[in-house]
Amino acid sequence: MTSDAAGSRLAADPQPRWSLDPQVRHLNHGSFGAVPVAVQEEQARLRRLMEWNPVRWFSTLPERIAAAREELSGLLHVDAAILAFVYNVSAGASVVYQSLMDRGPIDVLLTDHGYGAVSMGAARVAHRTGGRAATVVIPLAASDAEALDLTVTAMDEHRPTLLVIDQVTSATARAFPVDEICREARARGILTLVDGAHAPGVLADPVCREADYWVANLHKFACAPRGAAVLVARGGGRELYPLIDSWGATEEFPRRFDHNGTMDVTAWLTAPFAWRHLDEAVGWAAVREHSRRVLDEGSVVVAEALRGIVEDPVPVVGQSVGPMRLFRLPEGLGRTREDADAMRVPFSDQTGAAVSFTSFHGTGYLRLSSHVYNSVHDFTHLATVGIPLLHQWSAIQGRGIRAS
Repeated sequence: MTSDAAGSRLAADPQPRWSLDPQVRHLNHGSFGAVPVAVQEEQARLRRLMEWNPVRWFSTLPERIAAAREELSGLLHVDAAILAFVYNVSAGASVVYQSLMDRGPIDVLLTDHGYGAVSMGAARVAHRTGGRAATVVIPLAASDAEALDLTVTAMDEHRPTLLVIDQVTSATARAFPVDEICREARARGILTLVDGAHAPGVLADPVCREADYWVANLHKFACAPRGAAVLVARGGGRELYPLIDSWGATEEFPRRFDHNGTMDVTAWLTAPFAWRHLDEAVGWAAVREHSRRVLDEGSVVVAEALRGIVEDPVPVVGQSVGPMRLFRLPEGLGRTREDADAMRVPFSDQTGAAVSFTSFHGTGYLRLSSHVYNSVHDFTHLATVGIPLLHQWSAIQGRGIRAS
């Protein structure tokens, strides 16, 4: 099937099936994802097995997790011996941070595009170990070459123990040349942690194999149930341990991560099914092509609606990413992360459009993301109903942006 044919079919009859509220235009897949009905049913089947015979389920759970890990490793084209399941990117990053706590002062280098929870965790490691945390400022419009140069210069200046950098950023919807950056870091003896939260399902080959540690969510564009993520340790992971000890604590990495006591890990077990379901129902190349194409078309509509309200509504983000786009908000909106987050629910309630608002260096942005269930009509609705509301909110400098 050609990408055009796939796109035409998807526009007429989105596959696979979804349980999303049909009264809402869902334009924020990148935050929490969406789980296809078939994937929900598979997780429900596993939960029924768990409740049907808990003793048998939990007694055989490590073997189930190991099998799912092996299968997912094959789908991601990475050695199963260096991949472990974790609950989300923040949990995976915390595993890495914990491994550094007894190694003396840990100096960390972050970027100003980093995800808050991951960056705060890195800064806490530095503080608790008597190290320092430094941040490299990378302009939103910086090219790959400029981002690489700025990061290398900062590494040479600060000589950190650990560099934490995003593969695809959350607040600014852009990619960084993480392979090149990680190679430069390794040449300087610097450990690297790559936050790949948005990579699976977006990039054709999402795993950053040059990173010492790569963590990624499977519940976003890969459409697994929430609570499914992976940690890949380039060096074998001998120093990595789960945040909560269980009976597998003495096992080798990654097998010790297969032991989780009485936690519900059906999201992990369902993750390979979700990956294969999207591939068989649509095809991952077609998923990426449709998501990019519909967002390209929709972005023209949204930008036109913002023109005249916002000067230069579509910022240059250096290296854009297929299913994610950034737009400037009208003056006065979303200047801080708290202000941006506070807009999300009231905006959705009043417009029937679910979107993300972000903040970067005191400027508010509208971040849109798409998947196979989206069409250009979703963006037309946002332009017709949502953009006028943002203009209204801007006119009153954000007063009244509260859920009723």
